Amino acid sequence: MPQDANAIRSILSLAPVVPVIILDDVAQARPLAEALVAGGLPVLEVTLRTPNALKVMEEMAKVTGAIVGSGTVRNAAHMKASVDAGGRFMVSPGASPRLLDAAEDVAIPLLPGIGTPTEAMAAAERGYSFLKFFPAEALGGAPVLKAFASPLPDITFCPTGGIDPEKAKTYLSLPNVICVGGSWIMPADALASGDFARVEALAREASALRG
Repeated sequence: MPQDANAIRSILSLAPVVPVIILDDVAQARPLAEALVAGGLPVLEVTLRTPNALKVMEEMAKVTGAIVGSGTVRNAAHMKASVDAGGRFMVSPGASPRLLDAAEDVAIPLLPGIGTPTEAMAAAERGYSFLKFFPAEALGGAPVLKAFASPLPDITFCPTGGIDPEKAKTYLSLPNVICVGGSWIMPADALASGDFARVEALAREASALRG
């Protein structure tokens, strides 16, 4: 089926920032998810870029309050694995016709990525009203999405890629942005040292960004 707009809206509206998680250490999955949820960021995108990503998803899905989804979804196999791992949503870097075809047979909603008005229109024709704008900063950032708002008023975006707290504020001020994706909440040195209190503090700051 086309994207379930109500389902994806209800997920993406829970917090202004969706942490984009690249993690291979399964032992860190639950404490990281607990820190992010405690800081006010319950929607967690686990990218399928590491060997243990699906196991990380499974562990994070056990955390009370966590809404776990998969990222870097590129094919039907990724989609099935995401559902099996307890995923509640999926995010892809692009929106190829084959990927959108595969999503029609999956019970959880897909947030496909686009980078141009043509791609956004093509996805909208397939029933998608919520899209990921990626890679956001490399493609021109907030000014581009601001320019999209008038000709594409029926499409809402989650920009991801190169976003920091200051840039996030600018994106979140736009009428066609529901949230942003980012990884700054989980600094590599904090994960390396197991400093989840720092992650929670950064999550709390991020959860307050929507002004």
